[in-house]
Amino acid sequence: MSEIVFERTDERLGEFAVRPVEPDRDTELLHGWLTHPKSAYWLMLDAEPADVRRQFRTIEATPGNDAFVGLHNGVPSFLIERYDPARSELAELYRVERGDVGMHFLAAPTGMPVHGFTRAVLTTVMDLMFADPGVRRVVVEPDVNNTSVHALNAEVGFEVIDTVSLTEKKALLSVCTRAAYLASGKAGSTEREASR
Repeated sequence: MSEIVFERTDERLGEFAVRPVEPDRDTELLHGWLTHPKSAYWLMLDAEPADVRRQFRTIEATPGNDAFVGLHNGVPSFLIERYDPARSELAELYRVERGDVGMHFLAAPTGMPVHGFTRAVLTTVMDLMFADPGVRRVVVEPDVNNTSVHALNAEVGFEVIDTVSLTEKKALLSVCTRAAYLASGKAGSTEREASR
């Protein structure tokens, strides 16, 4: 089993922890999440398990990219992807700066939603990103129609810098500096980051 690389405690919702994705072990779990109708913005609704395994093996093998399974009170409950914007199609669309890191996140679809859970997941994701002292800005490119994530992003300090056309979507290119995240008042309490 993968080692926990980051964890934090949310005062209301409990323990959040992060471990690297293991493509072979996690295929069934991730396939269930990514093909659920609530995950439409991940553009994998029709993916087969082999497609999911291949996707996460590619992430694992690509320098500057990694993926994590997030645990809530020990139960797998969210997904994080971290990537290097300079090695993505974004590099042609904005001026990548030293210390930029790209990310995607997904709160696992559930029939029993918990109020504030997705916000707590995003806080965990942002704390993870900024736990690396070399990270100066987090970059995201959510679909223009994903209004719920736009609202969450704004809450933690993201600023929209452009509307861009990517291969599979029209997106709001947004950035969040470390200072903006801290100023948002949403930063969580980091308990431990294991060395990578």
